[in-house]
Amino acid sequence: MVIQPLREAAPEPEPERPTPDVRKLRDLLQGPFGIRNVALTGLFILAAFYTLYFTRSFFLPIVLALLLSLLLTPPVRLLRRLRIPEPLGAGLIMLALLGGVGFGIYELSGPAYEWMQKAPQSLRKVELKLRDLKRPVQTLGRATEQVEKMANVAGAPKTPAVTVKAAPSLGQRLLSGTTELVAQAAVMLTLLYFLLASGDLFLRKLIKVLPSLSDKRRAVEIARQVESDISAYLWTVTTINIGLGVGVTVAMWLIGLPNPVLWGVMATLTNYIPYLGAMICYVVFGMVGFLTFDDLTHSLLPMGAFFLLNLLEAYIFTPMVLGRRLTLNPVVIFLGLTFWGWLWGITGAILAVPIMVVLKIFCDHIEPLAPIGEFLGD
Repeated sequence: MVIQPLREAAPEPEPERPTPDVRKLRDLLQGPFGIRNVALTGLFILAAFYTLYFTRSFFLPIVLALLLSLLLTPPVRLLRRLRIPEPLGAGLIMLALLGGVGFGIYELSGPAYEWMQKAPQSLRKVELKLRDLKRPVQTLGRATEQVEKMANVAGAPKTPAVTVKAAPSLGQRLLSGTTELVAQAAVMLTLLYFLLASGDLFLRKLIKVLPSLSDKRRAVEIARQVESDISAYLWTVTTINIGLGVGVTVAMWLIGLPNPVLWGVMATLTNYIPYLGAMICYVVFGMVGFLTFDDLTHSLLPMGAFFLLNLLEAYIFTPMVLGRRLTLNPVVIFLGLTFWGWLWGITGAILAVPIMVVLKIFCDHIEPLAPIGEFLGD
């Protein structure tokens, strides 16, 4: 028997290591900031914006209810300390809110309707008073028309007449808008009551789900701090806006403008919209001044008085009360106002700053999101 010598097993080939160029390409595609992840994040953001735009009738009442619940939670807790159960306290707060809003609408609807009825004649009066300022513009318009006539080619074929479908009447549009508004208000008020009446139910559920004791403590700390900061911000801004409205009411009463309470309420509500709200007030007070008074100096007094009050509010009282901690970047405010106004209309413009402040507060209290909070801040 011949014994053959054992042959050594051939060594297994080592796996090929990727070259530096291949590693760079792989990191570019699969890394945390790779093209694939960035593309997926971009698609997710676009899908979220698409959903918010086409489902605004669903999300708007929810967002309003959440913000109002943060604003009204402290009074409900105060009533709970007075031995009033949360469901009953929430009902009392809701009745007070609805009663105040209903009384305000009832008292101001008459003067507002009268001004709306006089709007066509009022615009005509303003046009007559501003005729001297319009003459250069009219002259330029006539010159432009003459140039267009000279540029037209003689005998150009006439465009065929196009049949245009009649647009819905103003009554139909108002009825449709009112029906949708009433439905959204009903959803918002119902959800607001349940949020106020439930108290700390959702926080208790969150604590029960978390596994470790440290996570539970951290969740309670973040939730309490975020709720406290957001509630304090909303109450502070509301108080500042009400103070501005009271100042406008007193100023218009001293100037002699009719219905001064109406203009104070308008200033309070529009002040929730940065920049755009002040522009609306300037235009309205300018028109009302021209309609109420004959001389030019007296006509400019309402707009001048609002300018001084708005200057004090925007550059002295609001920064002094809120401080820099809850102050947003002006560029971010403008972009957010434009975006939410496009997304949800006038309601989105009103909610733009509260939504961004809530986002900033959340980011400031959650460490991975701190860079976003820093970017949003002033």
